[in-house]
Amino acid sequence: MDTGRIISRRGVFASGAALGAAAMIAGQRAVLPRAASAGDTPPQPPRHGSALVPMHPRVDQITDLKVCIRPFRAAGPRLDVERIGNKIVFHNYGHGGSGWSLSWGSANLVVGNVAATLNRKVAVIGCGIVGLTAALTAQRAGFDVTIYARDLLPHTRSVRANGSWTPDSRIALTQTAAPGFADQWEQMARFSWATYRTYLGLPGAPIMFEDNYILSDTSFENQHPTPAPSEAPGAMPRVSEDFARYSGRIRDIVPAAEDVPPAENPFAAPHARRRSLMIYNFGAYGHLLLSEFHQAGGRIVIREFHSPHDLTTLPEKVIINCPGYAAREWWRDDSLVPVRGQTAWLPPRPDAPYGLVYRGAALLSKTDGVMIQAFDLDGLGEMTGVGNSLEHPDPAEAARAIGVFADLFARMPAAAG
Repeated sequence: MDTGRIISRRGVFASGAALGAAAMIAGQRAVLPRAASAGDTPPQPPRHGSALVPMHPRVDQITDLKVCIRPFRAAGPRLDVERIGNKIVFHNYGHGGSGWSLSWGSANLVVGNVAATLNRKVAVIGCGIVGLTAALTAQRAGFDVTIYARDLLPHTRSVRANGSWTPDSRIALTQTAAPGFADQWEQMARFSWATYRTYLGLPGAPIMFEDNYILSDTSFENQHPTPAPSEAPGAMPRVSEDFARYSGRIRDIVPAAEDVPPAENPFAAPHARRRSLMIYNFGAYGHLLLSEFHQAGGRIVIREFHSPHDLTTLPEKVIINCPGYAAREWWRDDSLVPVRGQTAWLPPRPDAPYGLVYRGAALLSKTDGVMIQAFDLDGLGEMTGVGNSLEHPDPAEAARAIGVFADLFARMPAAAG
């Protein structure tokens, strides 16, 4: 039997600088202190109304192109239970574009069900953000956890996303989701939000808030009305409006957007809104989560699965299945619909800690680098990338998205002067 290759804590981190060890005490996360370094705390965003440093992105500054395949399911994430031989499999995948945002809440639901089995040894399949948070949540509940995965978090599809709070991004279809899914979504979103807040202010800024400006050439109030959704979209969306929207249910905890007065708007777009957006810095956050997992006694086995029957060879009876889009192939789950998304990465700009949304492109200045994404350059809305599973980078798409912001900054008064 192929039991895979065991990865020790030293094997994972021998080539990286530690961001601070984490210990598990009475089921709670405790971060051990360490000496601060110059790069620990990113600069604070400028006060509202003050001058923002322009970024002037260029194609010849691209350091990486990443393609993410979001695992969308019309009914919402798969969180049911099934038996494979003598194994009990708890599914946890299919979060669309909301995997990062809902990961902790989804894990909380699944681990609560796992507890009813009375088994203390648990296997987790997958080491993307959903798998890793499920493993940590199980550890905090007192389980002995082993992760089985082909790739660790730094090399999974998870880190190809843009990394910001988007809890209802392509999470389900309004007409297809179960009647109680909206309540379940709210439970997951609130739990995740509360958990993410415990990571604020830590060395390396694994989680932080950043001013994000939504820009428009036309008044927000006079933009086109929202079309009606399809009557019965089934498993595939037909128009953007088919996707469920639940963010209004958590309006009481998420900072609201505000209009930027014309006198304070530094951009060459006549209309601007600003909101404080939660973002995830992949390097610091991923490193910290893996450190926590190993500090709590977890282990990782490098192994690839090809069919559900492969799970019967594992020593653990209880399995949490978090394969992301890979479930379409190895679990034969045709309910998964690929939604392609590409991000271009430029060198970090710690002097310009803000984000932008303009003309179908998004920009986020993170500690990992400046991320630029084309999310709707062709006016397709949420239908952009739906059904597309091509994971090869498209340099032309990246150039178009970068061009949106290069043109914007070139037209800024500060740039002209």
